[in-house]
Amino acid sequence: MKILKIQTLRGPNYWSIRRPKLVVMRLALEELADKPSNLISGFYEGLTQTLPSLVEHFCSPGCRGGFLKRVQEGTMMGHIVEHVALELQELAGMIVGFGRTRETDDLGTYQVVIEYVHEQAGRYAARAAVRLCQGIIDNGIYSPEELEKDLNDLRQLAADVSLGPSTEAIIKEAEARGIPWSELGARHLIQLGYGIHQKRMQATLSNYTSILGVELASDKEGTKTVLRNAGIPVPRGTVVNFFDELEEAIEYVGGYPIVIKPLDGNHGRGITIDINSWEAAIAAYDVAKEVSRSVILERFYTGRDHRVLVVDGNVVAVAERIPAHVVGDGVHSIEELIEETNSDPRRGEGHDNVLTKIELDRTSWQLLEKQGYTVETILEKDEVFYLRATANLSTGGSSVDRTDDIHPENLWIAKRAAKTIGLDIAGIDIVTPDITRPLREVDGVIVEINAAPGFRMHVCPSEGIPRNVAAPVLNMLFPPGTPSRVPIIALTGTNGKTTTTRLIAHIFRQTGQVVGYTTTDGTYIGDYVAELGDNTGPQSAQLILQDPTVEVAILESARGGILRSGLGFNTCDVGVVLNVAADHLGLGDINTIEQMARVKSVVAETVMPNGYAVLNADDPLVAEMARRVNAQVAYFSMNPDNELIKAHTQKGGLAAVHENGYLSILKGDWTLRIEPAENVPLTLAGRAPFMIANALAASLAAFAQGVDIKDIRAALLTFRASAEQTPGRMNLFNLGTYHALVDYAHNAHSYEALGGFVRNWPGERIGVVGGPGDRRDEDFVTLGTLSAGMFDRIIIKEDDDARGRPRGDAARWIARGLQQAKPNCLYEIVLDEVTAIQTALDNAPLNSLVVILPESVDRAIKLIEVRKPIAEPELATSTIETSASSVDSEQTEVVKGTEVSAQASFITQRVE
Repeated sequence: MKILKIQTLRGPNYWSIRRPKLVVMRLALEELADKPSNLISGFYEGLTQTLPSLVEHFCSPGCRGGFLKRVQEGTMMGHIVEHVALELQELAGMIVGFGRTRETDDLGTYQVVIEYVHEQAGRYAARAAVRLCQGIIDNGIYSPEELEKDLNDLRQLAADVSLGPSTEAIIKEAEARGIPWSELGARHLIQLGYGIHQKRMQATLSNYTSILGVELASDKEGTKTVLRNAGIPVPRGTVVNFFDELEEAIEYVGGYPIVIKPLDGNHGRGITIDINSWEAAIAAYDVAKEVSRSVILERFYTGRDHRVLVVDGNVVAVAERIPAHVVGDGVHSIEELIEETNSDPRRGEGHDNVLTKIELDRTSWQLLEKQGYTVETILEKDEVFYLRATANLSTGGSSVDRTDDIHPENLWIAKRAAKTIGLDIAGIDIVTPDITRPLREVDGVIVEINAAPGFRMHVCPSEGIPRNVAAPVLNMLFPPGTPSRVPIIALTGTNGKTTTTRLIAHIFRQTGQVVGYTTTDGTYIGDYVAELGDNTGPQSAQLILQDPTVEVAILESARGGILRSGLGFNTCDVGVVLNVAADHLGLGDINTIEQMARVKSVVAETVMPNGYAVLNADDPLVAEMARRVNAQVAYFSMNPDNELIKAHTQKGGLAAVHENGYLSILKGDWTLRIEPAENVPLTLAGRAPFMIANALAASLAAFAQGVDIKDIRAALLTFRASAEQTPGRMNLFNLGTYHALVDYAHNAHSYEALGGFVRNWPGERIGVVGGPGDRRDEDFVTLGTLSAGMFDRIIIKEDDDARGRPRGDAARWIARGLQQAKPNCLYEIVLDEVTAIQTALDNAPLNSLVVILPESVDRAIKLIEVRKPIAEPELATSTIETSASSVDSEQTEVVKGTEVSAQASFITQRVE
């Protein structure tokens, strides 16, 4: 077996809408291509011996042991690798359950799809599954040592990227509320929500956490001073900077017993409690100085250690923290009891589990020595021996929920303390013999206030009721009734995407909101370009959604990004699918137009139930997507008599149609006319049906999202573009005696749309045609056939990047299409694009139109620019955008201070 490629999907995708985190492995079975598992000697026995837990995989039989039954009866190795990869993650503590295996058109090559929790662990599991299966095939078994190494590696990968229990609790609550979240990639920052409504968290520090509060909480002595001045009980103590101050400090706090701890410590590091002698004080001072330049010396208060969690001014949880300890049974040694305690599956390394494993340190040895014990000592039955002086969970401590036990006066004190220090989220550490009685009655004190307190002890206490402490955090960040998301309008299709995306963005600008949108030529926020390039994938979508100024997101979503990485968002408010045509077939194992429709359908299927999927009723493949949509559906059509439109609106449905010359919105029995199509510049005076369709889709998407008709009308009447802003999108150049047109059309659907414009040109039409080399042979033949019906003379060129195809091969297939469609067609082959363009421009007849379909749009425009008539610079360019281009954008005819009398399908237009 050979792994050909591994891709990671991070959003709704071709394989699953609701399982966005998938690894897709392209696996060649090679010698196993025609050899099912039942024909591989000893494989079933070796697999069940290596992974007996596979018995829990139901698979298609739908019962326990169902998968192993299929292995025994015979199934292909790609399917087995899928289940093994899932099981390896399960054994390493990552709960996954979704997988798919599909054979490709390449015999013996499979797409193996597995769910993951952590991306790197998922990729590792895919490779390890192949290694394991190959090991059993070769040797009859996969050694336990190798399996354990794989599982340990998986656990370590998971631990390395774990967000921590506090952050996980917040994320889990956000997901339950439908609040999107993302990692920002710096300082462990998490973004909750989208755009202008976003909030940020770093562990349990929030947008609202005061830097002054954090600084004060970090100054333990300063905290005590402020609290003492507020009448809140705190220990008597002082700061010691030098050793010669130590003895005086002990006298100041009233003598022994005392506590010595670092001024700037955390997680219990460097703390020594219950010090009762000068020698012990010296040792404790040295330990604390290893952590901090200054140390705190306090009177030691006896009692139990409690953590009171205050969020947004309210106490939301109370936990009693118990130091790491063992309980004797009269049989086992302390060392054996520690080992037994650590075997609890709830205990792990660091913060990666509910509890932390106990490890002996200097304090532990001191406590043993003080008691006269060693690790070999056998404790009496029920004798409790504490291995730590402090009760931190990070050192093996445990917690007991006491939320319902705390006295009301102590609640009041804790809330006052948090507000006094100035923290929105605070962990108040209280030492008291009895939390059910007022602190003043039992000599209890607040010993510390923590910014960014851990949630683990409250979410997963060792004993008692778990408390959902993340809920009040989310209530604080997003009070009920306030939004966490900005509206997302996602858009896909084979052609017309960029035009429609830009038009939708222009419509929303009329509402006064900051619009962020992605297109094939760049990412835009408001009036500015944030990033140039073909930005229709998930990374560009995230750029928009993470921007704190964006109020509306319009996201063009192309086939490539969906297949490579999935969408960059889990849900949208409006999903628009313009059309599906035969382009990019044969790439990414998408070989039929029906499969391509399934790719495009991902956008429609992510629409939220109360949102709208906007679908092209004139395209059967797009209209069919309504069956898979869980949202409301709105259709657009060029035909007001479309039966689907009629049936839909009769049921009260929403639609947009071109009727009686108008762009109109239909809602049940109502017809809302926006504007005559001939008045909309984008439609070329109503002569460009594909542009009318784009305008209908954009208007319907905006209307479905609540935009007023007057704003839609204003946008349609003012939608403008320039050659500089949208190069390669029906850029028309007046070169004096003839015109040149540059468009990036490169598939059959876009050629057909372009033909509707070109065929109306009154003079001779010359085409410089070609296509990307990674298309199928039959696609080039189709381009040739279409070119024969559009042009009087044709120059066939090829892209500089042949994408693996032999030089001249694509041109020969196009020529074959020309000859099949028009045997007497006038054409020549000039493979070099620059030479082909120059040849066409040098020999352009009077009043002709030279149509250039280039690989490099910028280069083609530069070759034309140098030929502009010097006497008429204002007529140098007029840009008319059409969905003929698969990377098309908006339409404009720009004429500066003059009037152009256009022939045939051209518009007469004056721009003031």
